[in-house]
Amino acid sequence: MREIVLDTETTGLDPLRGDRLVEIGCVEILNRMPTGQTYHVYINPERDMPAEAFAVHGLSAEFLSTKPLFHEVVDEFLAFIGDAPLVIHNASFDISFINAELDRIKRPPIPRERLVDTLLLARRKHPGVSNRLDDLCSRYSIDNSHRTKHGALLDSELLAEVYVDLVGARQSQLLLASEAQEIRVNAGGDAPRRQRQVPLAPRVSDAEREAHRAFIATMGDKAIWNEYLPAPAASPAE
Repeated sequence: MREIVLDTETTGLDPLRGDRLVEIGCVEILNRMPTGQTYHVYINPERDMPAEAFAVHGLSAEFLSTKPLFHEVVDEFLAFIGDAPLVIHNASFDISFINAELDRIKRPPIPRERLVDTLLLARRKHPGVSNRLDDLCSRYSIDNSHRTKHGALLDSELLAEVYVDLVGARQSQLLLASEAQEIRVNAGGDAPRRQRQVPLAPRVSDAEREAHRAFIATMGDKAIWNEYLPAPAASPAE
């Protein structure tokens, strides 16, 4: 299953009061494993950058003034996310900004049914504690030491790691890896087979084997299974 882990940076907290999108970062995961495919873009918000927002992500109005406008990158962005579920931490925040930008250019909104909110998942799994992205990285031993400021692509990459742990996918991967060490593949290319540490005890008695041989002998030399018996050893030359 293809999913997109997504994060944004903005000029503030409320798109209805004029705050705008300034950065989008996306990471593609397939069957809960990052594929290495990403999407990242800075966006010119066409407004100033409040000091509070600059302190969070470090993106200045001067830096963003040379970046493309949202309508210039929207098609590439929508093509990358396709119809995949969107994995977002505190999804209502990010999607409200994305949909506000889509509304400004008369494009349909992204439906909320596509969202997988990792903040809600974390609160269910770890109730009563802080579940910020930094807290989850610490809880799951994910190195976020290079996260000195917020960044949409960096945060998406960290969230992708957190998400794998949050839904228990990493434990399944480790179990499969452990089982794979017990599998031997023969040189003939047969399918891998699990090897038992202790062979099963035989269930056929010696008496049953003798009875079976006696029954086969009554079928004569023309029985079809005789074709599969090993050829008798040749007599030594005199």
